[in-house]
Amino acid sequence: MFQLHERLAADTHRLGKSGLCEIRLMNDSTWPWVILVPAVSDIREIYQLEPEQQIKLLQESSVLSKGMMEIFGGDKMNVAALGNMVPQLHLHHIVRFEGDPAWPGPVWGKQAPVPYGDQELANIIQRLQPVLQQLT
Repeated sequence: MFQLHERLAADTHRLGKSGLCEIRLMNDSTWPWVILVPAVSDIREIYQLEPEQQIKLLQESSVLSKGMMEIFGGDKMNVAALGNMVPQLHLHHIVRFEGDPAWPGPVWGKQAPVPYGDQELANIIQRLQPVLQQLT
């Protein structure tokens, strides 16, 4: 039975569920940053998913990426499945802007996360609604 890894639960806000994934917002207001977590037990790598699940993950990731870029108007969409710290398969989707605090390098370890305040959280969730509706 699928259970969200405790670190992902602690570091993110739930946005909903797609056909395959839990949709989570990283609690770091520095970047628009959404994570897809396939709701499949004991999976660490994309190749461990069934072929149909791999296709579904790519489709959902593409819809999310396109939608986030349209909403936030970024310069680059970073999509990554690292899993070095959290052994549960999850895909990061981070809208990047030239001149952001980590540009052009990766966001990891550049600075401490800046958690969302209540109003900021409500605002970004509202902005993400059009793409979330496409996924759910």
